[in-house]
Amino acid sequence: MLNALGAGVGATTVDATARDTPSASSFGIGAAIWLLVSNLIGLAVGGYIAARLSGTADHTDGTLHGLAVWGTTFLISVVLLGNLVAGIASTATSGVSSLVGGAAQGAGSAASAVGQQVANRTDTGTLQSATQGLVDRVQGALAGGSGNPASMTSDQRKAEMGTLVTRRVTEGQLSQPDRERMSQLVAAEYSLSPQDAQARVQAAEQQATQAARQAEESARRAADAAASGTSMAAFAVFGTMLLGAIATILGARRGTRDTLLVRGSRTVG
Repeated sequence: MLNALGAGVGATTVDATARDTPSASSFGIGAAIWLLVSNLIGLAVGGYIAARLSGTADHTDGTLHGLAVWGTTFLISVVLLGNLVAGIASTATSGVSSLVGGAAQGAGSAASAVGQQVANRTDTGTLQSATQGLVDRVQGALAGGSGNPASMTSDQRKAEMGTLVTRRVTEGQLSQPDRERMSQLVAAEYSLSPQDAQARVQAAEQQATQAARQAEESARRAADAAASGTSMAAFAVFGTMLLGAIATILGARRGTRDTLLVRGSRTVG
């Protein structure tokens, strides 16, 4: 009831027409405070009723009844929250699956239409000739390597440069012979002098090193932010549960029946 009341009060502060709606941060702070207060009030009342209905006059027994309410409440809250998160994830997954399926179906239709047009405009001989030309080109590129860059084709030089770049990324650095080979390939491919080609290769390596360093720093900052957020969330949950336990204990002790003496006999009231 208190949460519903808080949602109603929060909704009344939204005024889209006059553009007088509180900011998202104000909404978040207000909602967090209200959830904490309503949680403490609810647990205090729950502890009071549990201790009162138990009929015990022992404060320890009343406290234990209140803590049972506290533990059950948080257990149910965790289950409900887990179901809510699972439902949201399932909905998001279904939406993404539908979107991907629709996109795949659309792409398949488009590909079918394009294929039909290509089939109508291209005969078998032309396709075979184009395919064979592509295969010959790839084979020619792969055949290059360890030769004179000036006598190699552009595809062969680019294929070998791609191999060296891949080695640079995977191994972290190039050996001196590989760096010299890269400079020769760049000089032949882009018609540069050996000095200009070497300078370009060094600049490319510096950019790659800088990009790798920036990526590592970004990953570290993201990891630190995730750890900090997890720590804050864990401390917040612990503090909320601790305050809830205190409120429950206070309510339970207040609801524990008093022991009275009536004409020399003890009675619970």
